[in-house]
Amino acid sequence: MTSFGEAGDHAAEIQALNDGWVKAMDVRFVKATAEEVVAEMVIGPQHLQPLGIVHGGVYAGLVETVTSIGASLNAAKDDGHVVGLENHSSFLRATRAGKLTATAVPLVTGRRTQVWEATIRDEQGRTAATGRVRLFVLEAGSQLAGEASTLKR
Repeated sequence: MTSFGEAGDHAAEIQALNDGWVKAMDVRFVKATAEEVVAEMVIGPQHLQPLGIVHGGVYAGLVETVTSIGASLNAAKDDGHVVGLENHSSFLRATRAGKLTATAVPLVTGRRTQVWEATIRDEQGRTAATGRVRLFVLEAGSQLAGEASTLKR
């Protein structure tokens, strides 16, 4: 297993680690580097709100996920971790079925904060949602919710 601080594509390694929301939403990582993260999700009943379209929280969660992975890979170069401070997601096109592809790229990768932007597209390549997430970089071992910040592997 490689270190997340090393350059390269960590998609398979990240896929193997994920549980919780990523597993429940069946998110699949295609690419995961410190410069770009791409993930896919096939829309199922668990993603829909009562009108039969993808729930806004799914878009916001997908934005948060791909941007956080990218920022984490970036911070890992210095043994850091990241936590989200803000997530601004915009829902642009209703989607009912098919595959969504989320792509995140960094706008700012500072020593203490990072800003990443994500675009979610439907199978036809149309933009369904966008988002921008600001993340705080924690030094390894910093306290987070009463515990030392360590990556659960």
